This record gives sequence, structure tokens and C-alpha cells, in this order.
Amino acid sequence: MELAERIARRRSSRQGGRVVVDRDHLSPVVHRPEPVGRGPVLEQLLDALEPVFDGELPPPVAVVGPPGSGTSAIVTALFDALNDQFSGSTRSIGTTTRAGSTGPVTWFGTVDGRRVGSPFSFYQAVLSAISNEPVPESGIGTDALRKRLRDRLARPNRRVIVAIDHHDEPETLDAGRARELLAPVDEHVTIVPVGQREPDDWKGTTVSVPAYRDHELVDVITDRASTGLAAGTLDHDTVRDLAAWADGNAHDALAALFGAAVLASEADADRIERNHLEAARADVPETGVHVGRALALSETRQQVLLSLIELDAADRPIREIATAIAGRSSLTAGTVKRFLYELADRGVIERVPLSTSDRGSGRQPSTVRPLFPTVVFRSLAATSVQSADRNDSG
Repeated sequence: MELAERIARRRSSRQGGRVVVDRDHLSPVVHRPEPVGRGPVLEQLLDALEPVFDGELPPPVAVVGPPGSGTSAIVTALFDALNDQFSGSTRSIGTTTRAGSTGPVTWFGTVDGRRVGSPFSFYQAVLSAISNEPVPESGIGTDALRKRLRDRLARPNRRVIVAIDHHDEPETLDAGRARELLAPVDEHVTIVPVGQREPDDWKGTTVSVPAYRDHELVDVITDRASTGLAAGTLDHDTVRDLAAWADGNAHDALAALFGAAVLASEADADRIERNHLEAARADVPETGVHVGRALALSETRQQVLLSLIELDAADRPIREIATAIAGRSSLTAGTVKRFLYELADRGVIERVPLSTSDRGSGRQPSTVRPLFPTVVFRSLAATSVQSADRNDSG
């Protein structure tokens, strides 16, 4: 961002009395074009991909790191930059050369395992990364998309490096399945699994991403706050405290920062106060999951989670919770109950046993609680759902 633009945005925000200037710059689900403090890791990944600079297909490489270490951000930023270099296009993670080009081409694409639920959607995601032409969302079969992919990579000088992000999360596309789906074009493809651990029986190269150190996380938070918040809404001591609390996890730090900004805005405050930050930090589960897991769910399941957040469900059994949520929607209590059990199995929410005076042999009742930052989810999911409603009504 140009310096003049930074100044103009800050000046405008102060005139309006707003805390948040640009929420995308605060969001833990939005990646920056250049990850802060990750230069050495980027160099290691470039070393692993070195053969592409000689026009060759690199061997498989996995990118692994603990939660909040920025594995997704690193791969997204690097693939974006490589696409600019190799394809001559300004499109990110989905570029191609000019129509009719017959020269060598290497594409770099990312498939989000959280959002790929079928072979059809997988081929659709890969094709979107290597073609400027729109990829049909319906009205065509999986075999037709597979054939399009084979045709696209039919020439020997065409290659694609495909990152499979979040491959190791529950019920997501794993690297083994991705290899099976890409078997018809395996001579043209290298897979890059991205997650917290390597795939089972992994024999390729691995680039390990360490957790952020406190001073690096301070830089990450400062970078986001400098463009996402109005001037004077957050002091440096608060940033350092937030970085120390997050203990190397950038997702948790940004979720707390985003949540505090939302709470301050809802309170019509002109800065983020300690009580806003304390409430936002308490909203980030100590052993929780990335809010992106919840945001990748279907709209119906997101609506169920929004209703769960609005309920005072701490001491209510799942059956009561399902009935209350059903009363707010067009779903039946049975469907809601099934969704809640399903989401618990996925690790998005957690089942918690309830104490009972009944000493019988029946099953002990349980309740559920979210394992993701609810303030962030409520803000981002509500915006997504409202946008979808507006599009439907238009």
C-alpha cells in the first residue's frame, strides 16, 4: 500500500470516529501478500522448488508447522509471486499464459482441502488455477472435468504445482486422495501437502515452519493493526502483551485483535480498551481450532452455529439446544441434533458431559461448546450469509 493511501485512510477514519479502517487487514482468514518474518522459510521452500527454474518438475515437498505458524500464508504468497513470474499474469493462484501460447508453462495452484468435498469440486479447483476460462459449477460431469484437465496438460512442457492445504484436518481432502485424482496427469504434477504434519508414509522433502517468536508476532500484529485500525486505537505495550499471550500462534493473536476491534466498535468506543481485549482473548479457546474451519462449512451449518452462539447453552443438554435452534430456523430438531453431533465429530464444537443427580444406567447427558473464536465467526459468517441473501433476493 502506498504511503499516501495509508495517510488518507487514517485521516478519513479519524474523521468518522471509527476504530476499524479495514477489517480484511485484521482478519485471521485473510493472508498478506508478503508474510511477515518468514523470509528463511520462503527461501527453504524456494530451494525445494528449485527445478522449476530449469524448466523441470520438482519432487514432492510438504510444508508443515504448528497451528498459527502461517503455513497457508507462506504457500499462498509464494505461489502468487511464482505465478506472476512464470505466467506473466497478475491473477493470484489461478493464472495462465495468453491464449494460444505454445511455450513452456508452469502453474502454481492451491486447493483448500476444507472446501473440496468431491472429485468434481477438486477438478474444478485445479482447473481454475490453470485456466483463464470459466470452469462450470454445474451441468457437466466429473469425467468431463477430468478430460479438460488432461487436455490442458497434454503438452509435455506444461506443468502444475498443486498445494493441498489443510490436508490433515478431519474430513478434508488428504494428499493420498489428491494423488489418486491426479493420476491421469501425474507426469505433469507435483503435490505440495500443507498442514500440521506430513502425510502418512511421506518420502518427499519437508519444509518445517516454526511457531512465531514473540518479537516476530509483535511485527505481525503491528503490520495488521497499522493498516486495519485507526491511529491511536492500540498501543505498543498492548501489542506486546497480546503477542506473549498468543504464544507463537498468529491465528489466536489475530482472532483476539479482530474480536477486540469488533467489541470496541459495537460499544461505540474510539479505541480498543483493556476490557475489549480481555473479552476477545477469553473468546479464543485455549485448545481450539482455526475459525476458517467453521467458515468453510455450508451456509446451513454456519446458521446452526450462529444460533448456538446466540443461545445460553452452557448447561443445556444437546436435545434442548437442538429444539431451541430448530425454533429459530426451518430445520427440524432432529436435523439440528444430527448437525451438532456431526460438527462435534469434526472437532468444530466439543461435547461436554453435564452433571446429573440421576445415578441410573442411562447415558449421561452432554452439552456442546464452540472450539473456534465466536466473535470473529459471528462477524465474518453474518457478513457472508447476508451477502448471499442479498444475491438471492436480487
